[in-house]
Amino acid sequence: MAANEQHYTLALPVFDKPVKLLIVVAPYYKDIAEQLVTGARAVAAAVGAEVDLVEVPGALEVPTAIAMAERLAEYDGYVALGCVIRGETTHYDTVCNDSSRALSLLGLQGLCIGNGILTVENRDQAVVRAEAAGQNKGGGAAAAALHLVALGRKWSAKPQGIGFRA
Repeated sequence: MAANEQHYTLALPVFDKPVKLLIVVAPYYKDIAEQLVTGARAVAAAVGAEVDLVEVPGALEVPTAIAMAERLAEYDGYVALGCVIRGETTHYDTVCNDSSRALSLLGLQGLCIGNGILTVENRDQAVVRAEAAGQNKGGGAAAAALHLVALGRKWSAKPQGIGFRA
């Protein structure tokens, strides 16, 4: 059972310049979303990051909001939060797969995104994963975004040569 597994967690990065994160949350299951946001805010605060929050109707709209923010605003990283609980139709598969795929494609374009959209079989699983004092998947998503921001800053600081390679 995965709940009994030991997981290694990277230490949070240290920043010499301010970090600004946007949390995009789909509060379809409000109580679960609030726990995810609480966890994400706590991790961001631990490194001194500034956080803005926007809500969107559902998990499918999270990647679109992040793409819009990347074009129209100034953020270093993004935290995608929400919860999709399996229902009686295949809509669950569409929402899980398409939201995850869209976030991955944005990441491959260079955006620093932590994906904290829970995809679970039932409400009990969601509650366990969302609790800021428990598995804290919102905090984990914020940490992932922060690690990518730190990595991007590290690599962008390398001087670029001019002319031909030696």
